[in-house]
Amino acid sequence: MKAAFYTLGCKVNQYETQIMEQAFSKAGFEIVDCESDADVYVINSCTVTGTGDKKSRQMVRHFRRKNPNAVIALTGCYPQAFPEESSLLLEADVITGSADRSQVLPAVFDALDGKRVVHITPHEKLEEFEPMQASGMLDRTRAFVKIQDGCDNRCSYCIIPKARGHVRSKPLKDIERELESLLSHGYTEVVLAGINLPFYGRDLGLSLINAVELACEIMPRVRLSSLEPELLSREDVERLAKLPNFCPQFHLSLQSGCDRTLNRMRRRYNTDMYREVVKNIREFFPNGGLTTDVIVGFPGETDEDFEESCRFIEEMGFAKVHVFPYSRRTGTDAADMPDQVPNSVKSERAAKMAERAEAVRKKFLESQVGLTESVLIESVIKDGMMNGYTMNYTPVVIPAVKSLLCTVQEVVITGVSGDVCTGRIKNPPVGYDPMGMFD
Repeated sequence: MKAAFYTLGCKVNQYETQIMEQAFSKAGFEIVDCESDADVYVINSCTVTGTGDKKSRQMVRHFRRKNPNAVIALTGCYPQAFPEESSLLLEADVITGSADRSQVLPAVFDALDGKRVVHITPHEKLEEFEPMQASGMLDRTRAFVKIQDGCDNRCSYCIIPKARGHVRSKPLKDIERELESLLSHGYTEVVLAGINLPFYGRDLGLSLINAVELACEIMPRVRLSSLEPELLSREDVERLAKLPNFCPQFHLSLQSGCDRTLNRMRRRYNTDMYREVVKNIREFFPNGGLTTDVIVGFPGETDEDFEESCRFIEEMGFAKVHVFPYSRRTGTDAADMPDQVPNSVKSERAAKMAERAEAVRKKFLESQVGLTESVLIESVIKDGMMNGYTMNYTPVVIPAVKSLLCTVQEVVITGVSGDVCTGRIKNPPVGYDPMGMFD
C-alpha cells in the first residue's frame, strides 16, 4: 500500500511528519508524494491562523476528490485546538490531534477495515515529552530535531497553548542518541527546534544552553529555531559564543516594534528589553544574523503605532523580516478586542512593512560582501549554480561543482544578486572545474 503526507506549518510539524512517515514505512507502506495515487493521505495540520485551518479542510476534500476510496487522515494542531469543529469534517476517515503521533498508524489500519476514528487525546499538565527519533529530513545536509513541545505563555492572539499543551522537553540522553544517529547518516548540520524553544529544560532542571552545548559536542554545525527574546540572557549569549560550531543566526520573535501593541499582545518584553538582547548578541557575535516575525494590523494598532514598529525594524537592522497581517483566531482574547483593523488596512500595512524590511535586508546582504565565510553547499539550482548558507544563514550561490555538494567550503562573498549573495570558492580543490560539473 502507498501513503502520502501533506504538511502545513512549522519545522516541528515537518519533523513530526517525518516521524509518522518512518512509522508507516516500517509497517510496510510505500511513501509517495501527494501528487501520486495513494491508499492513505495524511494531512498534518497547522492552526496558527484561520488560513491554516481553511487550508487543512481544503486538502482533506482535495484528497477525497482525488481518490474517493482512499483513507484520509487529519492530524495535528487544528483538531487538537478545535476538536468539535474538525470532527464534523466527514470527508476525513481519521481525526487525531497533536498529543500522540503514535496513534495515527493504528487509527489508519482501523479505517482501512472500514471504521471511522475520531480520537483526540487531551493534553495533560504533567504529560511527558513524546518519544521521537528521526533519521533525518529528505536532504543530506541539514536535519531538524524536535527537543521541546508546548507553551505556557498566554499571548492574546495565539491559540498554540491550546493546540500544544504545557511545556515538556526531550531528555539529553535521547537528544544525544538522535544526534549520533544523524551524524552517522552523513548529516553536517542540525537545527534544534521546539514550539517555544527557550523553555527547553524547565521541566528537567536544565536550560536550552545545556542542549546546545551537547549538540555542539556531536554535530559539525548547530542552529536554533525561533527564540523568545526575554528568555535569552547575556550569560546565555556568552556561553553560546564559546561554541565554535554554533551557527550565529538568531530568529528573535518580535511581533511588533511598538510597546503599546506588545502590551496588548501580552508579550513578556518591550522594545527596550529587545534592544538589549540584540546589543548582547552583536557584542559576542559581531556578524551574527538576526531574523524575526512581525504582525501588522493587530487590534487597536494605529497609524502611529504601525510607523513606530517600522522604525524599530529599521533600527534593528534585521537580516530578514517575515511580515504577517494579523489573523483573527477564534478562542483567543484578541479575537474579541475592540478596534479590529479592517482587512484592507492590514494588507496595506503588510505591503509597506515588507517594502521597508526588504531595504533593511539589502543592507545586511551588502554588509557581507568581501567576507570569507564557511558555506554548507546544499543543492544545485538553475543556470549551473548551486547554493548554500553561511554560519549566520546568509544565502550564497556559487558555480556548480557536483563533488562539493553536502560539504562545507570557505567562500569569498563577492556581491549581491537579488535576495542572495554571490561568491567563489576561496581555495578550489584540485581539478575544480565549474563548467565541467555535468560531464
